[in-house]
Amino acid sequence: MVDIVAIGLRAVSFVTVLQAAGVAMFLWLFGGSLVRSANAVRSLGTGAAVVGGFFTVAHHLIQPARMTGSFSGMFDGSLQVMLLTSDAGATNAIRILGLVMLVLGLSKLNRLGEAVSLIGATLVVVSFGVMGHTAAHDQRWVLVALLVIHLLIIAFWFGALLPLYMASAREPVEETASVIEEFSAIAAWLVPIIFIAGLVMSVFLLEELNNLWTAYGLSLLAKVAGFGFLMGLAVLNKWRLSPAIAAGRGTSLISFRRSVAAEWCLIVSVLTLTASMTSLFSPT
Repeated sequence: MVDIVAIGLRAVSFVTVLQAAGVAMFLWLFGGSLVRSANAVRSLGTGAAVVGGFFTVAHHLIQPARMTGSFSGMFDGSLQVMLLTSDAGATNAIRILGLVMLVLGLSKLNRLGEAVSLIGATLVVVSFGVMGHTAAHDQRWVLVALLVIHLLIIAFWFGALLPLYMASAREPVEETASVIEEFSAIAAWLVPIIFIAGLVMSVFLLEELNNLWTAYGLSLLAKVAGFGFLMGLAVLNKWRLSPAIAAGRGTSLISFRRSVAAEWCLIVSVLTLTASMTSLFSPT
């Protein structure tokens, strides 16, 4: 039960902090094109950052319970102090600092505020490289760099989905089509890097092909399958729905929102799987 609660807290923290980081990136790139939905998108980023901070702290506090196998371990002061001075403590300190900067930056309706929130988003993503399988590996510097690139692009993609949904529901069709087209043009170049970086990290971490059939390896294969479905939806958005929206076909907006919602749910599922596999299993 302790593991289930800890993994649940970790999964929600992953979803919310990457959502917040992605909103900051989205506003930096496309905020100037938003009129009716800009405030709602900022509120989404702020809310995600606050909730992400809460669940990050909650996950940190429950770790001593995992060490002892009982929820009473949360009240062991010596374990809490040990955790605070470990890599986990550094990770969460950097992540919380990034989230605070996100909230402060999103509260300012200018480019300085967007820059502060963008720095905060970068800190949030970098925090994932401070501990874990990549940080403990002999080739840690290569793996951490790949992980940061991997997660920056995931945050950009994932974090843009709800803002795109909001924009498609509130902005004029012409503005919506323009934002979708600009986002798709950037994503078309960046998103494949997610797979490339993930593949290279997997080769380093698994070490042997036989490890692909362990619980960790099978989880990786499930993530690859999820990525395949996501790419299919992304292709649908870029080559079919985006041109249809630009041509003024009103029904395509409904299809676009459904596709974006499906992408968001799929990425949430992949992040939940990631929280589980990295909490319970080792690559080797």
